[in-house]
Amino acid sequence: MRPILNFLTSIIALSATSLVLADSLDIKEWQVPYEQSRPRDPYAESATSVWFVGQRSGYLAHLDAETGEFMQVPLKDGSGPHNLIVGSDGIVWYAGNLNRLIGRYDPATKEIEEIMMPDEAARDPHTLIFDDGEENIWFTVQGGNMMGRLNIETRKVDLIRSRTPRSRPYGIKMAPDGSVWVVLFGTNKLAHINPETLQHDEIELPRSEARPRRLEVLDDGRVWYVDYAKGMLGVYDPGNDSFSEWQMPQGEGSRPYGMASDSGGNLWMAASGVQPNVLIGFNPGTESFFGATEIGSGGGTIRHMHYHEPSGAVWFGTDTNYVGRAIVEPDK
Repeated sequence: MRPILNFLTSIIALSATSLVLADSLDIKEWQVPYEQSRPRDPYAESATSVWFVGQRSGYLAHLDAETGEFMQVPLKDGSGPHNLIVGSDGIVWYAGNLNRLIGRYDPATKEIEEIMMPDEAARDPHTLIFDDGEENIWFTVQGGNMMGRLNIETRKVDLIRSRTPRSRPYGIKMAPDGSVWVVLFGTNKLAHINPETLQHDEIELPRSEARPRRLEVLDDGRVWYVDYAKGMLGVYDPGNDSFSEWQMPQGEGSRPYGMASDSGGNLWMAASGVQPNVLIGFNPGTESFFGATEIGSGGGTIRHMHYHEPSGAVWFGTDTNYVGRAIVEPDK
């Protein structure tokens, strides 16, 4: 592990870099017509076609960003949809956070298929991601303290119990080598899953009080995470087992939550502990924050973000009942 002196130096260096912030981002928001429904986790399948869930009201919904039109797909009572992803075939997969399932919605046939977790303890599927070939869906189970894999063709579900009790597996991402990284929000740890054996290692963050919530893995294999408890951005390098961390410009109470990375390797985070929420970028090359922009609707809490590479846009949902788009790469 990197000596603690270097770790602290990275934090202190922020006083110089955090003062240089680029111009604000181009952000547009659409008010969701379903009141107080907590629209969240939008996923753009194109520059104009965006799906999201209504966690409180129990629906899937589609936004046409060109016309501003919404379409709702009601789910059965008690679904509590938490997250969704959209395949290259247009199929929408969602996490039934309150009813122990992963759902599959076909927009062409309007049919919903429900795939139950094979263990009742896996009560709350949380965040879903595809592997590179869209052969599997990897996911977290926060309260059930598990990670899992769903084979799309066979519908077989494999569950992996976190070895740390009450670790709250939360954000999840694929690495370039095909392995899977998870933040364990109830601890100061990351989990690293071998996709062949389904065995996992745990990596402890340098500070015991850290609570990582979302993460990104860049092309160089480094794992970036936001510490929700203490307002930090951190990176773990598996190559040399080292850490570096930087204080968010919004301070210890910034509660960074939603996170995304763009095609240029920049990171984007939502500071949800300040009102209005602030979307801010970080350049790993220069180790500097930039592009701080307040969310027009206030944001409330921005919980998850999705980057759509062809349009250079980051999509997010807000607790203030909006779906938003930030153009982070305007030259796309």
